[in-house]
Amino acid sequence: MDRFLASLGKATVLVVDDQPTNIQIIYHILGDNYQVLMATSGVQALQVCRDSAPDLILLDVMMPDMDGLQTCKAMKADETIAAIPVIFVTGLHEQEEEDACWQAGAVDFIQKPVNANTLLHRIKAHLTLKRQTDFLHSLAYVDGLTGIFNRRFLDSNLEKQIAIGKRQKQREISMLMIDIDHFKLFNDQFGHLAGDEALRRVAETLEDVCLRPNDIVARYGGEEFVVILPNTDRQGADKVAGKLLTAIAELAIPHPTTEHGIVTISIGGATSPYDEASKEAITALADKQLYAAKQSGRNCFRQAVLQ
Repeated sequence: MDRFLASLGKATVLVVDDQPTNIQIIYHILGDNYQVLMATSGVQALQVCRDSAPDLILLDVMMPDMDGLQTCKAMKADETIAAIPVIFVTGLHEQEEEDACWQAGAVDFIQKPVNANTLLHRIKAHLTLKRQTDFLHSLAYVDGLTGIFNRRFLDSNLEKQIAIGKRQKQREISMLMIDIDHFKLFNDQFGHLAGDEALRRVAETLEDVCLRPNDIVARYGGEEFVVILPNTDRQGADKVAGKLLTAIAELAIPHPTTEHGIVTISIGGATSPYDEASKEAITALADKQLYAAKQSGRNCFRQAVLQ
């Protein structure tokens, strides 16, 4: 959740126009207020969106090969980027052409030649609306106790991460399934308020360790958590798991009824080539390895590669 709030900083606007001069004009208008990305074709714009996920797109209508209408329709057909608002920048004035912009999926359009004040006001209005919508949407995906993402977000985002990895021809994705050892005994001894505080501290520590922008830390349910590590092989997952084991132990939360006398975690890891990956398969394998970690005495990591 903290990462979501942090993302509300300087917005990124993608400007798409086959004429570099037009891009430069808009850049000079926006450059002091926004991070500006540029693309000179529909194909390039789609790739930039998938790689960088801009907050808003300014899209020229008249472009060779793949025009703006076709580009916008392709964006709306790709669920990983469909929510990005598109404003058409056009020199067309006919009602039929305007209707085509709306039907393609635009949220607005601006006439050429571009008026600087109009452009800035339109962008600000649509970014404000998008961020309010994103924030409300995020509330459905946040665990109320720990403030990290919940299982609903995990299930939705894992499928998207797998799709992105396949499209970008990345090699492997890893999942870590984490369980707080003997947590029922902790609650029995210290009470549920202390248990809730322990869950919050563990969740915060997991997020502190997994700092890459695309890493996902989510509460899976009860005392179980899941970490998704996109574009990460078995060795990378092993390193992260080792850091997590150490970081939780260093919290030194007292748990006298256990062998180590402090709160510890067990971790099951699953790594899969993107070509073979599915949400169900990687989750089942990670869960199986978590069971193996518990059977091995807990406070350890067991992992396997999906074959």
